[in-house]
Amino acid sequence: MPITTTRERVTRRSEALDLSGIDFNEFTREPLDEATLRCIRYMHDVEHHTVCYLRDLLVTPLHKDPTVTTFLAIWAYEEHWHGEALGEVLKAHGEPANDERVTALRGSLSCFDRFRPGLSQLGTSIIPGSTAVPLAWGAVNEWTTQAAYARLGELAHHSTLTELLRRIMRQEGRHIDFYSHEAALRLSQHRLARRTTRFMLRRFWAPVGSGVMPAREVSFLTRHLFTGEAGRASLSRIDRQIDRLPGLAGLNLATRAMRGRGAS
Repeated sequence: MPITTTRERVTRRSEALDLSGIDFNEFTREPLDEATLRCIRYMHDVEHHTVCYLRDLLVTPLHKDPTVTTFLAIWAYEEHWHGEALGEVLKAHGEPANDERVTALRGSLSCFDRFRPGLSQLGTSIIPGSTAVPLAWGAVNEWTTQAAYARLGELAHHSTLTELLRRIMRQEGRHIDFYSHEAALRLSQHRLARRTTRFMLRRFWAPVGSGVMPAREVSFLTRHLFTGEAGRASLSRIDRQIDRLPGLAGLNLATRAMRGRGAS
C-alpha cells in the first residue's frame, strides 16, 4: 500500500466550499435575528482577512517548509470561500458583502497593520523555537473558530444557516488537524520551543479577529457565543484540546481570554 504523505493528504482533500443544496433565498423568507447577523458580519470579515494572516506567516521561517506552505495556500483558498458564503447570507439581508465590505474593512485598519509582517519576521528570527509559535497559535485560532460556528448554529435555530455552518466546520476541522499535528511535532522536539510558545500564547493570544475588528464587536461576539453553561462548556473543551499540545497544559487560555472580553 503506498504511503500517503501529509502534503498529499492536504492537497487531495482541498476544495472550495460545497454549497450544493444551500438555498440562500431562505434567508429572505426567514431572516436572521440581529444578534446572529452581527456575528455573521464579524465572521465574514475575519474569514476574508485570512489572506492577510497568510502574508504575516510567509515572512517567517515557515516559508522554507514545502508541506507547510502547501497547506497555507490551501487554507487561505478554503477560508476565502467561507467568507464568500457568509457574504451571500449578508447579501440576502440586503447588506454589503465580499469585495465591497472587505475593501471598507481593509481601508479602516490602523497604520500598525502595515508593520505586522516586519514584526512577524523580526520576532520569529530572534525567538528560539519560533516555528512552533505560529502553528500552535493557528491551532488555537481554528479550535475557537470552529467552536464559535457551532455555538452560533445552536443559538440561531435556523436550519439553512446550521447546514452552511456545518459544512464550514468540516473544513475547519481539517485545518485544525494540520495545525495541531505540526505544532505538536515541533513542540515535542524542543524544550525551548515549548517554553517560548507557552509564553507567547499566555502573554499575547486574543480571540480571533482581535486587532482587526473593533473591540466592541470582539466583546459582543464572545458574550453572545460563550456566555452561559453551554458557552463555558465550549471554552472548556477548547482548553482541554490545548492541554494536549506538549508543554501547554494548564494555560486555561480560551476561558481566560473570553472572560476578559465579557463572556461569563
